[in-house]
Amino acid sequence: MPVTDVDIVRARPAYQPVEGCFDELFDERCQPRAHAAALVAGLDLLGPEQLASAGRRRDAIFVQQGITFDTMGGDGGPTLERPMPLDLVPRILPAGEWTAIKRGVAQRIRALNRFVDDVYHAREIVRAGIIPWRLVVSRSHFARAAHGIRPPGGVYCHVAGCDLVRDADGSWKVLEDNVRTPSGISYVLENRTAMTRLMPQLFAEYKVRPIDHYPMLLLAALRAVAPAAEGEATVVVWTPGPLNSAYFEHAFLARQMGVELVEASDLVVRDDVLYMRTTHGLQRVHAVYRRLDDDFVDPLEFRPDSVLGVPGLMRAYRAGTVALANAVGTGVADDKAIYHWVPEMIRFYLGEEPILDNVETYLMADRDAMEHALGRMDELVFKPTGESGGKGVFIGPATDPIELAGLADVIRRSPEKWIAQEVVRLSTVPTADDDGVLAPRHVDLRPFAVFGETISIVPGGLTRVAMVEGSMIVNSSRGGGSKDTWVLEDGDDRGDRASPLRPESLPPALPDLRYGAWTGQQQQQQQQR
Repeated sequence: MPVTDVDIVRARPAYQPVEGCFDELFDERCQPRAHAAALVAGLDLLGPEQLASAGRRRDAIFVQQGITFDTMGGDGGPTLERPMPLDLVPRILPAGEWTAIKRGVAQRIRALNRFVDDVYHAREIVRAGIIPWRLVVSRSHFARAAHGIRPPGGVYCHVAGCDLVRDADGSWKVLEDNVRTPSGISYVLENRTAMTRLMPQLFAEYKVRPIDHYPMLLLAALRAVAPAAEGEATVVVWTPGPLNSAYFEHAFLARQMGVELVEASDLVVRDDVLYMRTTHGLQRVHAVYRRLDDDFVDPLEFRPDSVLGVPGLMRAYRAGTVALANAVGTGVADDKAIYHWVPEMIRFYLGEEPILDNVETYLMADRDAMEHALGRMDELVFKPTGESGGKGVFIGPATDPIELAGLADVIRRSPEKWIAQEVVRLSTVPTADDDGVLAPRHVDLRPFAVFGETISIVPGGLTRVAMVEGSMIVNSSRGGGSKDTWVLEDGDDRGDRASPLRPESLPPALPDLRYGAWTGQQQQQQQQR
């Protein structure tokens, strides 16, 4: 008797969604959701053996092509290079759901861009009593050297990646904002390429929106904000070098955009103009997509011991002869304490209600909030405000009480460096193990936005997945993997457009406050988002 599709479905290992979490492919009765039915049927036809075989081919291809990421070794050991784990079960977002997400992300980026400009100019939100200035100026990425500088086009957040999570009720919330040097877009593009080669049959029943236009979107945005040039503006990607954990992405983007990948030794400033050294002599550079933090860009104005920076770059930037993406000083908005205030920014700058909610957050600098949070340490998540990549995060329910007691002492000594958040029961998506068997794993989503003349948001984004059962840590540097994110057709493409700041609409700058001895040059390690 021939084997039927029904027999295959009945023979598959039982998939059980996690109780209390929203599963994105299966409902509470373990039936495929309407938009996922064809995908589930396709996975059933493949079976565990074919999934496992495709996974082995994926790993071999990724290693061969250098699609890798550095991850921390166990027990504080050395970092290890490994293929970026791509799970072969995609995540699907219906068109209507994506429309709400992209509008919410675009709204948030508009407000953050206005906030960064306000911080280094009129400080209207501070004068209105909404955000305390002592909070802003104490942020680790607040850059006094950016005071009074307005970048070309008034754009600060050229590239942004907001991390979204889905709560137990299926609602979307913003977990944090990444507007400094967000990483991960190269894996989004490579994941799609790999999926179309390894699992083409899964695409058969779906119209999935393309994402391969991202490099051209980024290049167009950089040229849009570049100072006037005779002919086509010269754009470069600036990398700290091959030892950086995201070097693959730096090289990938430069190659895809058709521009030069440069290090500090390739750049020089002459008469307040940035040039690139070439075999034909110096060539002017109009726009730089930088992948290193402010502290390292110019040893004359930030860290004097930086060998990654270009002396005099800030002079050229201040003179308006070069655009830096993201703008110097943008990191002030890339802070977990500032995140708390983004809904108020949206109301203040845009006169709108937030489309996407924050996760409930408590500032430890607020004594009442701190006492409330410390009384519930086993129920909350505690995060250092200036860190990224999941560093220093304590998940209360999964942390030893003795360790929590020690953390409480640390927080009381430096409350301004910490926040607490309610635990979000991250949604799950079926994920294949090494044997091709599907099991639920927790995920988040990082959509990527590009801000040039307008805001453009690439359909989908980086879905990061916790590869360990029960874990909520999805960060790549902590062992997390990723999924191809499918946004289906038939949605409304409006709502992801926004004009940059115009000079005539901006308040005047405050007097220059860069006098005197400033000791804010933080001796911190270069972080890569």
